[in-house]
Amino acid sequence: MRVISGTYKGHPLKTISGKNTRPTTDKVKEAIFQRIGPYFDGGTGLDLFAGSGGLGIEAISRGADKVLFVDKHPKAIQTIYQNINSLKISDQAEVYRNDAFRALKAASKRNLVFDWIFLDPPYNRVSFESLFEAIFELELVQTGSMLVCEHSTDDRLPEGFERLKRQKTDEYGSTISVTLFKVIEGGMDK
Repeated sequence: MRVISGTYKGHPLKTISGKNTRPTTDKVKEAIFQRIGPYFDGGTGLDLFAGSGGLGIEAISRGADKVLFVDKHPKAIQTIYQNINSLKISDQAEVYRNDAFRALKAASKRNLVFDWIFLDPPYNRVSFESLFEAIFELELVQTGSMLVCEHSTDDRLPEGFERLKRQKTDEYGSTISVTLFKVIEGGMDK
């Protein structure tokens, strides 16, 4: 795994060994950023279920000001720190070992609003509907924010969120889908 583009292009990233995580492949990562960027003029991201931190690090490499990385697994947190330290981007990153929903509440208490939220939970184990409800209830996005959801191809994402417009769903192989949502007018502007 590596950084695909931007300031840290080509830099290798450590991954987590084992069957419990599946890093976003370079092909999928490139496709995601071609859709949401591909480069940024600042902004803040949240890499929830961050794993090794590949998506958030890619966002920083492409111009994001800051990214919060959240994962509940100690090996993931250790790997994120290793990747951040090797790139010397600790001033642009905050790393938290926490449950996703607790992390969302903590971000809300700090009045944080994200331009991008990367959601890559364990397949079929976390409800995207519950995540979306928490994100809107806690006012963590504004008009124009993007939700980037990596999920299994058989996972159906919720359709009933009037403040979200599905931008695109792409399938990669027989198991991985990526769906992009944009927060539209009527979102929780602060």
